[in-house]
Amino acid sequence: MKIEIVEKADHLSLIDIWEASVRATHDFLLEEDLQELKPLILDQYFDAVDLKCARNGKGEILGFCGVYDGNIEMLFISPDVRGKGIGALLVAHAIKVQGASKVDVNEQNKQALGFYLHMGFSITGRSSVDGQGKPYPLLHLAL
Repeated sequence: MKIEIVEKADHLSLIDIWEASVRATHDFLLEEDLQELKPLILDQYFDAVDLKCARNGKGEILGFCGVYDGNIEMLFISPDVRGKGIGALLVAHAIKVQGASKVDVNEQNKQALGFYLHMGFSITGRSSVDGQGKPYPLLHLAL
């Protein structure tokens, strides 16, 4: 497994991983919210973060992580390889190399919360809405 810089040509693969991952882990999201987010992520958010991916020996992207200003803004793993250490590898890289020390997690996403707590983060606060002002509470975590 190698952590690599994401190229613009990889963005379509990333959005496929994002959608599959969100569908597997964010069952609280409405379909319209998912469809509203998809072009924003593809056209704006990927370019706004320091984006790294995990590739297997065949060069296939299995997951990715985006960091901005010390905050893990996105971490998505292909559902068929979840639980195999790829997220932990990407988060460790984000902390050690990209300077990440904070992350926001949807309160309803108990798996993600448990993962970040296991990785050493602690809850420092809560917002009643997400970054788009939608009624999906966020928990703020920090190392």
